Amino acid sequence: MNIKDTLLQRSHGQCELCTAKTELSVYEIPPATDPDSDKCVLLCDSCKTQIEKTAEINVNHWRCLNDSMWSQTPAVQVMAWRMLNRLSTESWAQDLLDMLYLEEDVKAWAESEVDDDTTPTLDSNGALLSAGDSVTLIKDLDVKGTGFTAKRGTAVRNISLTSNPEHIEGRVNGVRIVILTKYVKKS
Repeated sequence: MNIKDTLLQRSHGQCELCTAKTELSVYEIPPATDPDSDKCVLLCDSCKTQIEKTAEINVNHWRCLNDSMWSQTPAVQVMAWRMLNRLSTESWAQDLLDMLYLEEDVKAWAESEVDDDTTPTLDSNGALLSAGDSVTLIKDLDVKGTGFTAKRGTAVRNISLTSNPEHIEGRVNGVRIVILTKYVKKS
């Protein structure tokens, strides 16, 4: 049995991430050394083009990961983890990523192809910031459109990273705001 037939049987003829049933093809999960159905997933064209970054990411399309991340197939778990990691600036994706448990070998595989060409997000002292960290404001900040000032010394917990390494998102006075990283220090 060839790889596509094996994957069609394993996936019941649907995309292993979003369950679409049309335009299915085999996707080898990088870093792939030799073709093997255990290192491949069956994807629809929409998922495949977004994963390969040949199409703009449709954030709402990936809400399907809420179901597929629980797959018993390690290859599907790896792809779900990688996409949730790419979407970690979305609060729902970060929540799913926090819930997702991977065996050590599967997590190592998932992390083996994380893009390292992105600029890291650093605080005012040069400390690396990650999603979920807590930071403290080092300056009073006027928050546009809300009518309040975020005071120096205010703790901002469970931050989210954005696509811009100079910005983070966090909640101050119950309002989710974007904060420049040069005005925070890691707690």
